[in-house]
Amino acid sequence: MDYKSTLNLPKTDFPMKANLPQREPELLASWAKERLYEQIQEAGKGRPLYVLHDGPPYANGRIHIGHALNKILKDIIVKSKTMAGYQVPYVPGWDCHGLPIEHQVLKELGDKKKMLDTPAIRKLCREYAEKFFAIQREEFQRLGILGDWQHPYLTMNPGYEATIIREFGKFVERGGVYKGLKPVLWCTADQTALAEAEVEYEDHTSPSIYVKFPLVTSPTVLSQTFPGISFPLGIKLVSVVIWTTTPWTLPANQAVCLHGEIDYAFVQVGDEVLIVAEKLLESVTKACKLEGARVFGVKKGREGFEGIETQRPLTTGLSPILLGDFVTLDQGTGCVHIAPGHGMEDYILVLEYNATASPGERLEILAPVDNAGRFTDVVKEFAGQHVLKANPKIVEFLQSNGRLLGQGSLNHSYPHCWRCKNPVIFRATEQWFVSMETNDLRKEALAEIGRVQWIPAYGRDRINGMIENRPDWCLSRQRVWGVPIPGFTCQGCRSVLADPIVIEHIATLMESKGADVWFERSAAELLPKGTTCPKCGWSAFEKERDILDVWF
Repeated sequence: MDYKSTLNLPKTDFPMKANLPQREPELLASWAKERLYEQIQEAGKGRPLYVLHDGPPYANGRIHIGHALNKILKDIIVKSKTMAGYQVPYVPGWDCHGLPIEHQVLKELGDKKKMLDTPAIRKLCREYAEKFFAIQREEFQRLGILGDWQHPYLTMNPGYEATIIREFGKFVERGGVYKGLKPVLWCTADQTALAEAEVEYEDHTSPSIYVKFPLVTSPTVLSQTFPGISFPLGIKLVSVVIWTTTPWTLPANQAVCLHGEIDYAFVQVGDEVLIVAEKLLESVTKACKLEGARVFGVKKGREGFEGIETQRPLTTGLSPILLGDFVTLDQGTGCVHIAPGHGMEDYILVLEYNATASPGERLEILAPVDNAGRFTDVVKEFAGQHVLKANPKIVEFLQSNGRLLGQGSLNHSYPHCWRCKNPVIFRATEQWFVSMETNDLRKEALAEIGRVQWIPAYGRDRINGMIENRPDWCLSRQRVWGVPIPGFTCQGCRSVLADPIVIEHIATLMESKGADVWFERSAAELLPKGTTCPKCGWSAFEKERDILDVWF
């Protein structure tokens, strides 16, 4: 019996079978033929404007479920606001520069990349971005998303690149850009500086070591430096004990830091005296397996320690004891080894010290590590070794010369590169920065955050905290696929030339020739005729090799 004929169903022209594989392309073709998006925009003229600012995807592969979720949700907003009576243009775009594209191109090239110059690599990156922009555009349209697909914005278009240069010029004109030697997050795999936003924190196991920094002052003199403390007879060595999870930074040590208000214990262990924070003595004794430790005196950091010199454990030279408020009692010894080439707090402390020190006493911003994260010849014992892989050998060296007091390991949250997923390091290099304080940039940004409606509301607190605490923005990247930093270095006095008039000249060039012109021409060909150094009058320059952070 045919039961279907017995069912009381409504009469409809809709087919019972969706037949989507055939219907979907027909529907999309119909929308394109009718110019549906253009008709909607035409009908919406004169209505209140609603603009969705769509962050562009990278043009570096086929779309995935994350792309689909992102674009479909935004398309729902565009279409619903259109039906609610607004004019809602949607201009799609693609981020065509950056490391993801360059990394993939270099990966496909393999050893052939060594035979190619920068313009050749850039050409391949451009072709790669063009290929996947076209693929993604078609795939996004297959999702049923309406937009101005024939006129997207691409960050590698000459007009867009010129605009980026002009925006950089605005920062320069206001005095907010500078080039300086500072420790920055550095990816040794991709060999480039990273911004805070390009770092993810993952679990990582690091060595945990306690190291002695012997004081060069004799116990007799120390008894006068610390009134009320009598050093026991027969003491051969007095040392400040530091704790670190980065043994590889010890070759760059320049100082030791104590906190002025922390109480430090003088601890006798055999014929040695160790100086550690009194509140951390129990944990240090346990970690270093110290037997018979006896406290015979306590002094605050500000009571005589400042200026005393210590012997560096891995290199020649002396490290003075400085005072700093960033020292804590969370873990360690309350005494911090200072390597200004590998830490921002260390760097700031040393800058403050050098500001009042005589030329012969100033400390060095030392970072004896190359772009690939290997020790340079400055560190003879470990030259050529990757710093993280050299950690065990450094610990062995400290043990052999009697400077290692204790060791273990620590599993903790550690910064990793968000692209290659490898651990990163802090490394002092010359980079371009935007100052967060000049022109009250930080203050203005925080004020704008307060004017925005955040959904969900806790997003405001998150970004507010990021802006409040973020360091100066590191703009430079040591790559080739991107918009160049339009700066020059004088060959006469080595001063940096970043002039708004010159930058506008470069932007005009790029508007007609594209950013590739920077890499194809010499500094003399790029600069306006007659350009001279404002400091020394020299007319020979070197052009900047770095590119701008893609987020700029």
